[in-house]
Amino acid sequence: MDTTPLRHRPFRRLWSSTTVTAIGSQLTAVAVPKQVYDITGSSAWVGYASFAGLVPLVVFALWGGAVADTVDRRTLMLVTNVGIAVTSVLFWVQAAAGLESAGLLMVLLAVQQGLFGMNSPARTASVARLVPAAELPAANALVSTVAQTGMIVGPLLAGALIPVVGLPVLYLADAVALVATLWAVYLLPPLPPLNGAGARRAGWGQIVAGFRYIAVRRVLLLSFAADIIAMVLGMPRALFPQLAAGTFAPWGEGFALGLLFAAIPAGAVLGGLLSGTFSRVRRHGLMVIGAVVAWGLAITGFGLAESLWVAVAFLAVAGVADMVSMVFRGAILQSAATDEMRGRMQGVFTVVVAGGPRLADLLHGTAGSALGPRVAVTAGGLLVVVAMLAVAVAGQELRKYSV
Repeated sequence: MDTTPLRHRPFRRLWSSTTVTAIGSQLTAVAVPKQVYDITGSSAWVGYASFAGLVPLVVFALWGGAVADTVDRRTLMLVTNVGIAVTSVLFWVQAAAGLESAGLLMVLLAVQQGLFGMNSPARTASVARLVPAAELPAANALVSTVAQTGMIVGPLLAGALIPVVGLPVLYLADAVALVATLWAVYLLPPLPPLNGAGARRAGWGQIVAGFRYIAVRRVLLLSFAADIIAMVLGMPRALFPQLAAGTFAPWGEGFALGLLFAAIPAGAVLGGLLSGTFSRVRRHGLMVIGAVVAWGLAITGFGLAESLWVAVAFLAVAGVADMVSMVFRGAILQSAATDEMRGRMQGVFTVVVAGGPRLADLLHGTAGSALGPRVAVTAGGLLVVVAMLAVAVAGQELRKYSV
């Protein structure tokens, strides 16, 4: 793994704060739907709660990106982290008090996701101010690796702790982790806007200006297109339950389902641990194209696999490809955009990352019901390959982009 960026103390502090919260945030991510289901006995309400969190995340990620370009990003991270910590404490209070209100949970989740939407663009845009441009791929790999590790360890830890300590302790543990994050962010140097950008106000005009900026800088537009192609056409997680209950049922439905959900994050972690093999490559655009094509081929292989272990292996390969794509798309956004636009670019990035898989759930769920899960998965993987190659041929800005 390329750990070169950790030589820079400010980045090391930001990365350490991400490491602490990667697991803590997943405890809440598991506890909220579990509590909603315990209260309502309805999976539909779990879906409503997820949607309640998505809308403010999208809105405030776009606005938060504009704000991040007009204020000190360190200050914005401090304020939003305090807000997230307060909501975690409120989650703990309502669970400990036994209020059993799904409506209250949805309100708290909406507030927390809105604050996360404000925080994420500032945090990600700050990386380019803390490490040299040549080390951006390695820095992104470090951040993404701990985030993916949290997606594996956090749910497993939550599943083990819930029967022993109950839901309130999970919320409290997340709040304690956020205190450590606050301290790490507090120790960062000031990150005020460059070139007098702080004189502007963050409004809808600034958000629109961000989209115009993307439109005229095709390499940014194409990098977003690559992510949308991979996630919308090729993310098959909505079909995992059906595949676990049908194709892979002989292995045990619960066991198969757990493996399917864990395989992509596990592959992503493996890719992060091997980042020293690719993080110094200068042809960032070609790496994105190759990674998305590899993702599509791996998903196609997953759709054709009849053995659970072969299927899991293909998903793990897809996870490695996703990590590579994530690393270099992030590096393109941070290097091709000027500092006064990085917050807004990361805001759009947050929306794409959050929205793409949810659109994929709708698309694959519908196609799986009509065509069967294996046909839907295989077709989606092939469409990823075709669409990405078409973008590569038509979009020389991405194909030729290097640093």
